[in-house]
Amino acid sequence: MSDFFEQLTSEQRIEVERQLAIYSNGVSEVIPLNELKIKVAKSILKEKPLKIKLGLDPSAPDVHLGHTVVLNKLKQFQENGHVIQLIIGDFTGKIGDPTGKSVARKQLTNEEVQHNAKTYFEQFSKVLDMDKVELYYNSKWLSELNLEDVINLSASITVARLLERNDFSERLSTGKPISLHEFFYPLMQGYDSVMLESDVELGGTDQHFNVLMGRHLQEHYGKEKQIVIMLPLLEGLDGVDKMSKSKNNYIGVDEEPNQMYGKTMSIPDELITKYFNLITDLSVEEKNKISEGLSEGTLHPRDAKMLLGKTIVRMYHSEEAARKAEEHFTTVFQKGSLPDDIPVVEWKGDSEVGILDLLVELNLQSSKSEARRMIQNGGVRLNEEKVSDVNVLVTIIDGLILQVGKRKFVKLTK
Repeated sequence: MSDFFEQLTSEQRIEVERQLAIYSNGVSEVIPLNELKIKVAKSILKEKPLKIKLGLDPSAPDVHLGHTVVLNKLKQFQENGHVIQLIIGDFTGKIGDPTGKSVARKQLTNEEVQHNAKTYFEQFSKVLDMDKVELYYNSKWLSELNLEDVINLSASITVARLLERNDFSERLSTGKPISLHEFFYPLMQGYDSVMLESDVELGGTDQHFNVLMGRHLQEHYGKEKQIVIMLPLLEGLDGVDKMSKSKNNYIGVDEEPNQMYGKTMSIPDELITKYFNLITDLSVEEKNKISEGLSEGTLHPRDAKMLLGKTIVRMYHSEEAARKAEEHFTTVFQKGSLPDDIPVVEWKGDSEVGILDLLVELNLQSSKSEARRMIQNGGVRLNEEKVSDVNVLVTIIDGLILQVGKRKFVKLTK
């Protein structure tokens, strides 16, 4: 390694360290870090970009900021001239990744995979320059494997090793079935790395077993082994569970600016630094300065969250949208005023209606039970007056304003 680095100029060595600092910032683990340094150095010396792999099984096409943790890391590689390999698991997606699942996952149809993949591309373009991304469907090579190829692939690993995966071992210990085809999922994901000769593969910490399989199989097939970069999972707005649409603790990349900004302001203070590190495009130096300010008490958490909100809205909308979203938040939530752009809905129902029915009918809450909890928690207002009775009858008048939580407003007309 030392002999190799002696071939680099002082400027090239500085560039290696610069890139290494960027790629290792905010990650959980680089496996192994010294090999990544060598790959970056070789790339600079030979003026040959690295191939950075991300595999996707498009089973849930709504992209939120939790998904952008890995996308922002890909963007860092892309900005330094490296090639991004996005692999759409149209073949593996029919099996379903068993990671974190207590039962076998539903297999996707071709139509579902193609539809979801298209949605992913549209949303990924908010982060990556998709014109410079190499797109692959792994059915191109996996569907061509014959039985001899599959046997050779499966001979590369033992059943005992596969059962080291937590999800498999837990299902086995509790008597839940494991189908044979599920064992092939990590093997096929690893085989993608063999076919594309990937230099680096990215994945969340829950993908640890799967992404290491690529490194294992590349060695099995006589290829240079890829580096694995593990990225932390992002907690949602509740600060507890992983960001997820099903948990309703997410910020979607397609959400309108005011909603995006307002949700950002609700994150727990202890997650501010993590959000800056994982989902913003600020420089490492800027992120470190924010972290130091928070720890030393020279930067108030509210001000840091306002900067975070502006940064996120600017990234997915524009500078102007970020400025307006901050003004909206300041006017409505800090000064207690009503927003100027409240959606207007024409009411065609009865002149008197129960508050629970009204909230559900206006799509301000998804169910009566959810509406009841919101009222009991003091989160519903009629013309700025808090509603405390879940059984109250509301008389519909022209201009009646309903508010749910801090961000949902509706004005009714008759």
